[in-house]
Amino acid sequence: MRNVSLWRALLGVEKTVIEDVEFDEDAQVVVAHVRPTRRESSRCGRCQRRSPWYDRGQGRRRWRALDLGTVRVQLEADAPRVNCGEHGPTVAAVPWARHAAGHTRVFDEQVAWLATQCSKSAVTELMRIAWRTVGAVMVRVWNDAQAGQDRFAAVRRIGIDEISYKRGHRYLTVVVDHDSGRLLWAEPGRDRATVTRFFEALEASGAGRCARITHVSADGADWIEDVVAARCPTAVRCADPFHVVRWATEALDVVRRSAWNDARRAGHTKADGRANGRAQRTSTGPAEKLKRSRFALWKNPENLTDRQRAKVEWIAKNDPRLYRAYLLKEGLRLVFQLPFPEAAAALQKWVAWARRSRIQAFVDLQRRIMRHRQKILASIEHGLSNGRIESVNTKIRLITRIAFGFASPQPLIALAMLNLGGRKPLLPGRA
Repeated sequence: MRNVSLWRALLGVEKTVIEDVEFDEDAQVVVAHVRPTRRESSRCGRCQRRSPWYDRGQGRRRWRALDLGTVRVQLEADAPRVNCGEHGPTVAAVPWARHAAGHTRVFDEQVAWLATQCSKSAVTELMRIAWRTVGAVMVRVWNDAQAGQDRFAAVRRIGIDEISYKRGHRYLTVVVDHDSGRLLWAEPGRDRATVTRFFEALEASGAGRCARITHVSADGADWIEDVVAARCPTAVRCADPFHVVRWATEALDVVRRSAWNDARRAGHTKADGRANGRAQRTSTGPAEKLKRSRFALWKNPENLTDRQRAKVEWIAKNDPRLYRAYLLKEGLRLVFQLPFPEAAAALQKWVAWARRSRIQAFVDLQRRIMRHRQKILASIEHGLSNGRIESVNTKIRLITRIAFGFASPQPLIALAMLNLGGRKPLLPGRA
C-alpha cells in the first residue's frame, strides 16, 4: 500500500503493519486494517510476555482512533488469545491500544488531556463519547502514568486529610507532599484501614520509606494518629492549626445556641402563623440578635464589617458569658501567631483560662487541647499546617463537580491525580 508512513503518522500507531485503508460510506467511517509487527505479536495483553497461541478469540475487532477532520476512524485487526504462563488464556496485546480498551492509545491520551483542561460537555461532544467512557479512559491513562514514575521517591513531610466526594458520607482520604504541594495518594474511605493502605503502598515503593517520613500533619483524628504512630514512630506529628481553631469555633457555636435558646425561653418570641398544624414563633429582641450573630462571632476581628462589629459590641454589653466564649476562641487563634517559645507559654495560660471559665464547651475543649498539646506545639515550631492539603481539597471539590456521573470513585481519583499529582497528560504527538 502506498504512503504507509503517512497513514502510520495519521493514525498515531507504532510497531504496526498497515495492510489496507478503506472508507465505509454507509457508516461514514475510515477503517484501517492493521496487525502488530512480528516482534510485537503473540504477547500477553497483561504482562507483555511472549506466549504460545491459544485460539482465535472472538475473531476480528475494531478500536476507535482519533478522527480525521470530521470523519471517524477505526482500526480493525484480529484479536487472538495466547496462553500466558501467569495469566492463562488472554487476548493478545496490540501496540496501538491498552489491554481491554476499545480505543487507541492516542485517543485515550487526547481524552485525558481534554478532561483535565475542558468542561464535561466539551469533552463528550468533541470526542463523541459518553461521560462514563471518559471515566474509564482516565483510569487507564492514570494506571499507565503511575507505572512509569516513583511518586514517593523524595517524600519526607506529608499531610493527611479526608474530603467528602458524594452524599451519604462517601469520603476520600488524601495525602499531600508538603514540600512539593503534589497530591501523592487518594483512596475511598475514612478509617484506619484506608490510612494503612497508604503506608503499605509507601513501603512497597521502596524499603524503609516509612522510616524516612519526618513530619506528618493531620486534623487530630484518632484513626489517622494511631496508624501514623505505628508506621512512623519517629516522625513529628503536627496538629493542623486550622482544625484546632475550628474546634474552638464549634465550642463557641454551642455557647451561642445555648444563649439563643435561653432568650427564646425567656419570652423573646412572637406568633407567626401556623405550619403543618403547629403554631410558629419567630425570635424577637435579644433572641433575634443572637440568632443572627453567628458569622460575626466566627469571623476574625480584622475582617468584620461595621454591622458585624456592632453586633459583637452588643454581645459584649448584653451577654458576658457568650462574649467570654468569643474571647476564648480568639485567644486560641492568637496562640498560633506567636513565635514558638511564646506560644508554648500562651497555650498553657489559655488552657488555665478555659479550665476556670465555667463554660462547659470550653472546659471540654481544653481537655482535648491538652491531649493534642505536643502536636499543636510541633505545628507551631515547624511551621506546618494543612493549608496545602486544604488547597488540594478545594481543587478536588471542583473536580468532583466536573466528575459527576462517574459510576465509581476510581475515575474521580484518576482525574484528581492527573490534575494535581504533578504528571498532567500530554496531547498526542507533543513532547
